Amino acid sequence: MSSADDTTTAAPPAGNRLRGRWSVVLWLWLLWTVLWGSVSPVVLVCGAAVAVAVAVLFPLPPIGHRASVHPLGLAAMAGNMLVDLVRSALVVAREAVLRGPRTRAAVLEVHLEADTDLLITATSHLVTLTPGTLVLEIDRGRRRLYVHALPVRDASQAPQWRTATLEDQRRVVRALGTAEARERLLPGDGRAKGVRR
Repeated sequence: MSSADDTTTAAPPAGNRLRGRWSVVLWLWLLWTVLWGSVSPVVLVCGAAVAVAVAVLFPLPPIGHRASVHPLGLAAMAGNMLVDLVRSALVVAREAVLRGPRTRAAVLEVHLEADTDLLITATSHLVTLTPGTLVLEIDRGRRRLYVHALPVRDASQAPQWRTATLEDQRRVVRALGTAEARERLLPGDGRAKGVRR
């Protein structure tokens, strides 16, 4: 094989593999330091070496769908999340005090309209952060979330929990969705009202 062929088939040097990954290296280095709970020279040097080695030897695949951050949507999502945290915590506390182990719950299948890993993951995190709901499983292929919700006293309450989950999805799209996702998932003026928790 010629030297030219060797040049084209050789792996890129470590410097090229690190290009654009310095944020990952920095994050891994910080995580290493926090886990060790020390800022001694040995911990810092070893952490830097491990972070660089991980970034070079185990590169993350490129992200096909990047976030398109919308400050107003992000602020609205954060504000709604805080309101939901307080409201849902009060509901769950009331159920725990008044009903205890007799509190009824349900596992609901929710079909998402978002079709990117970023939006589906962010939606599942937002749903899980709210007391009373927990994402048990994500079916990525079918775009389904399986959500454990309480309180659910009877089948008639299931639709409002599904609607609340879809409203969380809309908040995520308003905050992080691309222009195409926002146009497709937020019809009209994008202010569709969902049932609140």
